[in-house]
Amino acid sequence: MIVQLTGAVVRTEANSVILDVGGVGYQVFVPVSALSALPEPGVKTTLLTHLAARVQPDFDLALYGFLDPQELTVFKILIGVSGVGAKVGLAMISSFSVSELARAISTGDTKLITKAPGVGPKLAQRICTEIGDRMAALAFDQRTERAEATQRTAEENAAREDVIEALVGLGYGRPDARRAADRVLAAAPNRADAAGLIAAALQFLTGAKR
Repeated sequence: MIVQLTGAVVRTEANSVILDVGGVGYQVFVPVSALSALPEPGVKTTLLTHLAARVQPDFDLALYGFLDPQELTVFKILIGVSGVGAKVGLAMISSFSVSELARAISTGDTKLITKAPGVGPKLAQRICTEIGDRMAALAFDQRTERAEATQRTAEENAAREDVIEALVGLGYGRPDARRAADRVLAAAPNRADAAGLIAAALQFLTGAKR
């Protein structure tokens, strides 16, 4: 299973990107949010990926990639619903933010969900019925994260961004950088000390790879 790819952007297409990974070109289908955030050709990036297989009408394998780990999580939940294939799941992620999608599904807002390409009223209702509870839990977690973010001071938020950018500059993927920054920020005695937070984040990431 290919769960992550790090490589240089060769070019972007309508709904995908070609990554050069060790001399091999991979086509990865991505949502609009990732497509607009990808670096220029020649610059390395990391995508969290899901390998999807299609059997009918012909056997086919396709990679779907995300910059945001929450988008990948929601994508996997969506394609677990009967009738929601990878292309429809990607279209839904492209049509709405994670918070919008979680709110619409958890509240049964089928009218909004049908605005995504390939989603009719019956499929929208099935989505709400099958994964409404899971999306409600996700929406709650997001509200909690936003509340925690608003409790941080401006200096602490600035230090968090400094940590993320420093780690990205050292070659780490942005999702890993965010995860490390949030982990060390929660435990740090001085959450505005960017230098100390960067050192702690590096230690965390190094330890995580062992």
